[in-house]
Formats: sequence, structure tokens, C-alpha cells
Amino acid sequence: MKIHFIGISGIGVSALAQYYLSKKEQVSGSDLVSSEIAEILKKKGAKVSIGSNKAKNIPLDADLVIYSPAVKKDNPEFKQAKKLKIRLLSYPEALGELTKEHFTIAVAGTHGKSTTTSMLALVLIKAGLDPTVIVGTKLKEFGNSNFRLGRSKYLLIEACEHEASFLNYYPQIIVLTNIEADHLDYYKNMRNVLKAFKTFVSQMPEKGILIGNKDDANILSMAKNFKAYSLKQEEAKKIKKVLPVPGEHNIYNALAALTTARALKIPDKDTLSSLSKYKGCWRRFEIFETKDYTLVSDYAHHPTEIKATLAAAREKFPKKKICCVFQPHQYQRTFLLAKDFIKNFSEALNKNQVNELILIDVYDVAGREGGIFKKKISSEKIVKEIKKKNKSDNSVLYIPTIKKVEKRLVNKEVIIVMGAGDIYNLSCRLST
Repeated sequence: MKIHFIGISGIGVSALAQYYLSKKEQVSGSDLVSSEIAEILKKKGAKVSIGSNKAKNIPLDADLVIYSPAVKKDNPEFKQAKKLKIRLLSYPEALGELTKEHFTIAVAGTHGKSTTTSMLALVLIKAGLDPTVIVGTKLKEFGNSNFRLGRSKYLLIEACEHEASFLNYYPQIIVLTNIEADHLDYYKNMRNVLKAFKTFVSQMPEKGILIGNKDDANILSMAKNFKAYSLKQEEAKKIKKVLPVPGEHNIYNALAALTTARALKIPDKDTLSSLSKYKGCWRRFEIFETKDYTLVSDYAHHPTEIKATLAAAREKFPKKKICCVFQPHQYQRTFLLAKDFIKNFSEALNKNQVNELILIDVYDVAGREGGIFKKKISSEKIVKEIKKKNKSDNSVLYIPTIKKVEKRLVNKEVIIVMGAGDIYNLSCRLST
């Protein structure tokens, strides 16, 4: 079978491309910019076109075209596939088809999906369940990849709620980490967020298993019968002792993995052994040691994630001075969550969880922005509001570009580079 991927470098799409490569299918794809993932796919046998989306990239004899949810209907390759009457599936639709063919375990929630999926993957592998894994991050244990091919019936996936993607999936087990207001450009309000999660849960079979965080009020409001985990349970103390990665949020993630493992009859000793060896994953409190400073690269871009990451940083580095560089992600999203950004950053500064905070310009997400929000919000405005709440004006800075920030980062002990946009390039430069 010949399969072409539009937006092949995406963290989810690329994992699916690797799945089909592992099945010896012919894979081609395109993306606007080159990346580490694109190079991995080339080495595995994919034909990848970089630079622009062109109609000629679509093989005339392709059996299937899979496209990233970010791809618009006027994309030249999308239009060409339609013209040639080639079957078209979005990434969630294509992954959804796989969930029907496997015993699928789906990890969903506003925060912690990638880490929980990663932890659980290692537990299942050690227990001999040999799962196929599709996750929204890269694991060292997978050869720095976001995909693992297993030989069993089990498929473990990260189920994202963005634009209700997870409604394409039909799992036997659902793990709910937490539910908060996010992606409000799509959902508009919390009621719609909860409605989507309820629909997702309803798609499990009658004997399906729901696992959820009992400490999360929104999960409690939408689900009554589920296998619960809580920071209050005795196992939380055991996990804190053995878990190499810091932060209360990671104890929650590990508890979710433990509860799921129990549902699959995996002994606790095997689960705790796996968790004790967890090395972390790409851009989730990823630590690099250089001769001049410690760098932490983190994907956090929601106020709750930021709060958890900065608390974990102070736990990990109790006596060091911490400088955080943050890039807000998407103007509309930043506007809708601005009050929480200001509140959580202000609290982190006042609690001495971070000693210096630098905000760069908002990452402009192509195709997802409304011009009105660019006038309503900016990193500079957020900095001004944080300064009003903070004891020291000198510790909060607005520096517009990554290039200018880099010049500022001298004589630092710990640097946290945080955000979901191209600030990752700063992490790459600082880690070498």
C-alpha cells in the first residue's frame, strides 16, 4: 500500500508514518520545514519532501493520504488528493481506525498525557505485554522516537482533545489525568470541554475500564464509576521515593500508570521497578548539564503546567537561582488564559520558585489566529501586569526575540526554556 502524509513531521503524524513503515508499506510525505523527526523518517525509508506543499508531491497511485489536523482544505496536496479521488483521512481518523483493530489504552486529559503514556509504556513493556505505542513526545527508551512497534494486541496511545480529535478513538481502557479549560478557540467554554470528554468516555465498550484522577473536580463531575487514584493514597509516598523526576504532577502521572497496570493484573513491584527507572521524555522537564549552567527544556504552555513545572524546578534545585524564559503560544489562547498566566507567574516569583522571568513575543500559530486578539494581548502587556503583582520589577523582563534573549542568558545557574512554539530552537542552542 502507498500512503502519503501531509505534515509528516508532526509529533502524532510522524508516529503513524513510522507505524506504516514498520508494516513495510510505502510511505511518502511532505512538510514545510525540516526537522529531526523528518530525518528519522528518511532513514527508515520514507520519501520526504521539504519546503512547500505541492500537488506533484502526491503519488498518482497513492492508496491513502493522511493529513495533519493543521492542514487546511485549500492545501495544494489536499486538493490534488481530492481531485485524484484518493482516500483522505485526518491523522485522528486514521489512528481511530487502528484503535478498532487493537485492544486500545488511551491516555487523555488536559495535562500529563505524554508523560503518563510514556510511564505506562515502560510498565507494559517490562510486564511483557509488548504494546505498540504512539505518543506525543520522544522517549530515550524508544531510540529517541515517538513510536514503538509491539507484537501483541495492545495499542497504547496519547488521546488529544484538541478539536475533539479523541472522538475518533474507540479504546477499551481510558485514563483521564485531569480536565481543565483549554483549546477554547474551539470549545468556547468549559461546558463544551466536559461534553466532549463525556462523549469520549461513552465510546468505550460496556466492559471498558475508566481510570481517573479522584482529586480532579471536573472528572468527578462527569464520571461516577471509575477506578480512582489520588495523591492521598498510600502508594503516593512509595512513588515519591522511587520516582527520578520531580514534581507533584509527576506523582499523579505515575499513580495513573500504577492504577492502569493494576487493571491489567500487573504486580505493583514490577510497576514500581519500571517507574524507578523512568528517565523522563523529550521537553518534559528535560535536563541538560553544561559547563556553565543547567538547562531545563519544558513544553509547558498552559498556566497549570507552568505552575507545576516551576514548583518542580524549585524542588529539584532548592538552592540555585532559576531563570525562566517563556514563550506564550497562540494569541487567542494567550488572551483567554491571560489572568491565569499573570496569577501563576506572580505566585512563582513571590514564592521564590523562580528568580528571574523573561517573556518573549507570543508564538503566532499559522492558520489559527484571529487578528483581533493580536491587538488585545501581548507578552509585553502580561509582563506589565506581573510587575504590578511582583515585589521586584527587576526580576520580570519582556525581551521580544529569541536572539535577544540569548544575549541575556549569561552567568545563570538554572535556565528553564518553556513553551510549545519555536522557543525549542533556543533549547537546542543552549544545550550544546
